[in-house]
Amino acid sequence: MSMINSEPKIKVALLQSYKEAQINLNGRFRLPDGRKITGHLRIRAEQEQIVLIQSSGVQITGQKEILLSAQDGATFTVFHVQIGIDFHWQRSQEQSFRGDLFLSANSASLFDLINEIPLEDYIESVISSEMSAQAPLEFLKAQATVARSWLVAMLERKQKHDSNSNFEKTSDIQIISWHDINDHQYFDVCADDHCQRYQGITKITSADVGEAVRTTQGLFLVYKNNICDARYHKACGGQTEIFSTAWEDKSIPYLQSVTDHADTHAPIVSEKDAQHWLSTKPPAYCNTADNKILNQILPLFDQETLDFYRWQVIYKRQDLEEIIRRKSGIDVGELKNLIPIERGPSGRISKLKIEGSQRAILVGKELEIRRWLSESHLLSSAFIVSAESVASGKVNRFILSGGGWGHGVGLCQIGAAVMAAKGFKAPEILAHYFTGAVLKKLY
Repeated sequence: MSMINSEPKIKVALLQSYKEAQINLNGRFRLPDGRKITGHLRIRAEQEQIVLIQSSGVQITGQKEILLSAQDGATFTVFHVQIGIDFHWQRSQEQSFRGDLFLSANSASLFDLINEIPLEDYIESVISSEMSAQAPLEFLKAQATVARSWLVAMLERKQKHDSNSNFEKTSDIQIISWHDINDHQYFDVCADDHCQRYQGITKITSADVGEAVRTTQGLFLVYKNNICDARYHKACGGQTEIFSTAWEDKSIPYLQSVTDHADTHAPIVSEKDAQHWLSTKPPAYCNTADNKILNQILPLFDQETLDFYRWQVIYKRQDLEEIIRRKSGIDVGELKNLIPIERGPSGRISKLKIEGSQRAILVGKELEIRRWLSESHLLSSAFIVSAESVASGKVNRFILSGGGWGHGVGLCQIGAAVMAAKGFKAPEILAHYFTGAVLKKLY
């Protein structure tokens, strides 16, 4: 059992390796020497020291690190925060945060901007950043429990220096890569999709968010006296995925493949199964086109992605060749075929063979496949491939027909939100997605 028995403080990186940033202190913050400052600041690193420049032009030079402690509930605003980095929804936002502000020079001229905040305040922002604050209360409770469990389990594993956390196997014929425990050294988590979305107090727009965190405070998913490594994703596409499709080759009992609808669906075991599954739209909780529900549960930028249950991407052969060359650093020559070698039970591909005129290469796992085959990332690796040829027999276009959004493991966020809208309670939602896990209050 985890030794956690009180609410921890965590460090969240809002900006990483920036040359300069602008923030506004909305209230008074205390410097390490006792001075108090407020208002607009420019921040930069010079010769491995943090430099703060006030709107009056006064410069405050510190050491390699400076902690600005919030006084009397003061908040701070960060301008030009990049969200959805490398994904198709990437954009810049202005965001405001509670808690303390920690600045750390990580080189002679670059710094990290880190928010130090109690875990439950962090979770309140996460659940209204990952999905809409207007989502049903029972979903927000479920998401709070999952996000809290994942974070603490990840930090515990990170402390143990789990040797299988981040892995890459490279050879002339295959590249199998996954990234599990984050590799951040000077903070606990980043604020973007790489870890969990954390977009500050700006997104907390409903009283239900606060109630969801209060009523689940200190509540964790637990399996055999260990906090669950509770994964989640946007939409499973009708069937959730097993852990090993996206990460290490091991079975986690509470992260099994479950059907996201009342009708029984046999997990995919063959390419014929995948062809049928991904060319149809069987019923599922995440199979919804109800705009009222989607507007209620999804952040505005996620609402731009409408075809998440079943989707299609069409590439000219030359365009896909160039994407693969640029994203992988490998020139396979003229692209001949994309062949799924291994799939998980949701249809997500964990190993894909890319055949070209110069070479063939095997790529995995799930996220690496999505990265190689898109300017940003494919919505998921659950897809079937059609190659269209011209009269000469040369491939002209590749059509990828897919399903789901994200890695598919654990909680299906859209499915869970729809379950809540249909009247399911948070414990029922969690029991559906996390086989055999129990709820336990640890502080």
